[in-house]
Amino acid sequence: MIQNYRDLTRLEMEQIDKEKTIVMIPAGALEQHGNQAPLGTDDFIAEAMLDYLKKELPEDFPMLYFPVIPVGLSTEHKNFCGSITLKPDTYYRMLYDICESLHHHGFKKIAFLVCHGGNAPIIQVLSRELRSEFGLSAFILSSGAFGHPDVKATVTEGNIWDFHGGEMETSMVLAVHPECVKLETAVAGRPDAFADNKALLPYGSVSIGWVSEDWKDPQGNPIGIGGDPSGATAEKGDIILKTSARQLVPGLLEILNW
Repeated sequence: MIQNYRDLTRLEMEQIDKEKTIVMIPAGALEQHGNQAPLGTDDFIAEAMLDYLKKELPEDFPMLYFPVIPVGLSTEHKNFCGSITLKPDTYYRMLYDICESLHHHGFKKIAFLVCHGGNAPIIQVLSRELRSEFGLSAFILSSGAFGHPDVKATVTEGNIWDFHGGEMETSMVLAVHPECVKLETAVAGRPDAFADNKALLPYGSVSIGWVSEDWKDPQGNPIGIGGDPSGATAEKGDIILKTSARQLVPGLLEILNW
């Protein structure tokens, strides 16, 4: 069955089938998500994914859900107030030490659930090293099925380049922690800033200090989000979370049989 890692006693943990059980490690972040969404947006999504996965996976699916790693590699957000980031080597070592402990206790399968894209490069390198040094089967999964047609259909027409802190992520938080979303303060990012694939440039094309022109609202204020979050709803968030959980199922079943 799917259980919270931290809920088990030492005796219960000893009885877990370490060869078969998948330890899923959700990799969150503590960073700005515009004016309207909480700093813990990625962590809230990571925590919610456990409940959604329980509804999609077989009741006897052998998985332990590790506590969400609440801080990640958020260098691109560090000049926005409240954002916290680890250094790449600090983040790597922390995750390495966690996995080394899991290996020490006999676990063989680890699935990283990436809930902030900035964490992915470090986790990719780490996974290769875990396989090489410990023989661990390390896998990387994404918490958001943002390219799925059902998810794309939730985005308001005309809201182009919706991504970080936009309508989709704000909707996901509304579905699980509506009290933390302040839609009345939402400000849209400039749609024209993301034309011609400029969204693929992480720091934008014209830098002023750290904050680039591509990360400002129409009035020139730093915003750091993509798209217009004003159309976010809890109903849309529920669709996105359900779809994302369903998209994880095939990968998890494959890992189980690895």
